[in-house]
Amino acid sequence: DFATPRAVLTGHDYEITCAAICAELGLVISGSKEGPCLIHSMNGDLLRTLEGPERLQGPESCLRPKLIQASREGHCVIYYESGLFCVFSVNGRLQATMETDDKIR
Repeated sequence: DFATPRAVLTGHDYEITCAAICAELGLVISGSKEGPCLIHSMNGDLLRTLEGPERLQGPESCLRPKLIQASREGHCVIYYESGLFCVFSVNGRLQATMETDDKIR
């Protein structure tokens, strides 16, 4: 028997650096090296694009997601290499941000 993928998720232009699966909500959230984070359904449909705060975007300060975690309540926490935490709702709205100088692993 050959294993076949349940779905193929598309939308990133660069390599994936982090991903999280929220089975309770049926979502896959992924972040790429030079782009936004994307929310897909388990069937492979692209649902939302999570953009970081505008004040930090630009060619000299590209937001690179490093860690992602999703909750069953519909919140997504993204940690960027720049030391920025962002909390998004599952419908793509930015809820809160916090900057830190600590190294997060």
